[in-house]
Amino acid sequence: MINTHPAKYLPMADETKLKIVVFGAFGAGKSTVIKTLDPLSKHIEANCAGGTTTVALDFRRIQNNGCHIHIYGTPGQERFEFAREIIAKGMDGAVLLVDVTIPMDEFTRHLSDTLHAANVPFVVFLNKCDGVGADPDAFTGKFGISEVRKISARDPRQCKDTLLQFAGTLTPRPNGHNHG
Repeated sequence: MINTHPAKYLPMADETKLKIVVFGAFGAGKSTVIKTLDPLSKHIEANCAGGTTTVALDFRRIQNNGCHIHIYGTPGQERFEFAREIIAKGMDGAVLLVDVTIPMDEFTRHLSDTLHAANVPFVVFLNKCDGVGADPDAFTGKFGISEVRKISARDPRQCKDTLLQFAGTLTPRPNGHNHG
């Protein structure tokens, strides 16, 4: 049957959008943050030793004050650098999620350096601050001038509030992005 009503999806072209990409090492909590924002978010995973891991991306879209915020979670294994590069194309800002129950690793340092080199606005979320062995203070000064926030990836209100505070510092683009 042909729909004779005006297309209800056309207005998206006139909407304001942000693309935020969540980076972090394996097990930092990227998928948890996105699932906490929306348990029905899109997630592509595979079984691995110790549970599951993201093999492509996580995706969630939220709205705030007329702005559509597209949130993408990236795989945390080094071998998926190509996927992170594809997902990152056209991003307005990034979140670097760090597990503070383990010492700073080279991969997290690489992600931070890459975001700084790309001149992408990003915020660091220190996750698992209440976990066994957590030492958030050990990360002080490790991320240059980027803002650092303590969060719990399992706390829906805190995840949303912290993400929206960061999104509020970004400049949304009308009519979306050119991610091509």
